[in-house]
Amino acid sequence: MIWLRSDLPLSKDRINYFLPWLVAFMVFLLVMALAFIFVLNATASKWDRGVRGSLTVQIISTDDKVEDEKRLRNVLTLLATSPEVKRYEVMEDGRLIRLLEPWIGEGISNQELPLPNLVDVELKSSSDFNAQKLLKRLSLKDNGIAVDDHQVWLTHLVRLIETIEVVALLVLILILFATIGTIVFTTRTALAIHRDTIEVLHLIGAQDTYIARQFARRALGLGLSGGIIGISLAIPTLWMLWQLTHSLDEYLLPDISFGLFHWLLLAILPFGVSVISMLTAKITVMRALERTL
Repeated sequence: MIWLRSDLPLSKDRINYFLPWLVAFMVFLLVMALAFIFVLNATASKWDRGVRGSLTVQIISTDDKVEDEKRLRNVLTLLATSPEVKRYEVMEDGRLIRLLEPWIGEGISNQELPLPNLVDVELKSSSDFNAQKLLKRLSLKDNGIAVDDHQVWLTHLVRLIETIEVVALLVLILILFATIGTIVFTTRTALAIHRDTIEVLHLIGAQDTYIARQFARRALGLGLSGGIIGISLAIPTLWMLWQLTHSLDEYLLPDISFGLFHWLLLAILPFGVSVISMLTAKITVMRALERTL
């Protein structure tokens, strides 16, 4: 009953009209930033699983087609007898041309381009085999061979994603500080508005904790209502982005699909922001009242 009692007319303040919308905007940005971090992690994991443990063998083509076929058979024989190799597949010329179409245009045939023979190799998960070891074996049979384990590309990709994640995390922290600053400002404004009433409450024996509790309760309610508005706007936005990524090429855009843990974390954000608002308001009032003593 002490917690529910209120002797300050805080519900009549004009701040109550715009503060929930400010909190809603902050929660919306928090949800989007956190979802962006989830997408980056999922994309990095997806690409890492698709690239790590795989090799690409490139056999440079010559003018002698018969000799090229012979060299390809030698490579396939060596791969078939390598215990570290789980699977291998020769990429067809049509598939190579489709991969090159964004750069060379359409309507190009394999007769017009000196396409190399590419072999996609998948290694066993427990194998410590690498590109250098395979290249050493293949070079004994043919010098016109290159092996790519995609590590250079993967390293640059991981560094880029880590950098973007750090930036997104900094944005997340800045949004939290902006939310706290907004609560501090509105709480101090309310203290100034109700200064006379607070002095009367002090004269009749009210403690600072009692007064601070009323401000904290108001901040909790406003923060929770704003948080619910923010999450209600963010979820449809994420759903529309999810629909957009599924309507386009899934290999070009990241997959915006979260697990149960991700959705739970996003769902508790409004409650977390409301608790932060409550604690911020209480601390702000206590410090302000201590200075006036």
